Amino acid sequence: MLTEKFEQLRALFQEMEQALIAYSGGVDSTLVAKIAYDALGDRALAVTAVSPSLLPEELEDAKIQAATIGIGHKIVQTHEMENPNYTSNPVNRCYFCKSELHDTLKPLALELGYPYVVDGVNADDLHDYRPGIQAAKERGARSPLAEVGVTKVEVRQLSQQLGLPWWDKPAQPCLSSRFPYGEEITVAKLQRVGRAEIFLRKLGWQNLRVRSEVDTARIELASEQIKEFVLTTDLQKVVFAFQDFGFLYVTLDLEGYRSGKLNQVLNREVLGVKL
Repeated sequence: MLTEKFEQLRALFQEMEQALIAYSGGVDSTLVAKIAYDALGDRALAVTAVSPSLLPEELEDAKIQAATIGIGHKIVQTHEMENPNYTSNPVNRCYFCKSELHDTLKPLALELGYPYVVDGVNADDLHDYRPGIQAAKERGARSPLAEVGVTKVEVRQLSQQLGLPWWDKPAQPCLSSRFPYGEEITVAKLQRVGRAEIFLRKLGWQNLRVRSEVDTARIELASEQIKEFVLTTDLQKVVFAFQDFGFLYVTLDLEGYRSGKLNQVLNREVLGVKL
């Protein structure tokens, strides 16, 4: 089944003939970039959008991964932080983020002669609350992984089979996802969260989030790592570091890390809103 999906992806890109990939450096869009490059060569281009919501380390990873694949790589700036519809952090914040992204990528693709803009949305994403997917669709973007029915697990399996060393790279959504809906997002807050997560990764903890609510940082780790973290980490050092970053209080989430946790506050009525 996985081999069949892989061949479908290759055929899809061959039919496109040319494609511009919305490339964040995450495992999904990197797999798309790899398959597109193998099918199209220089007729595929990866483009990474840079803004305050992207960690500098993620940009460096994207550069290294693109160079390893061999695909052409271009960097552009996006300006979602100038849009109050985004910074006010409503439940459909991602709609305005992806609108800005694709309003930037689509004209670029047309200017450079690429008829298609594709992204890394996978089949599992279609079952979560992802208002950004609608924004991308409205602007004509295609999602090859979702079209072929490739799940997140299959993304990692395919990446491993293709020899991509980052096949098990933890998911790293934009830093704005660390804030509860309704709390204003600022550049200073994004930088504070980013520095806190980098600090913990340098201590050896990888699959994590630092959620921010006003002046409180809430550390989320894999549930099986919580005990080890408490027993082996200099907690006072962590508190002092986070306070230096600008937080007043530092807490540890006893439930553990769970992707999309902040969406649990949304009720069915909100999730049913058509954007």
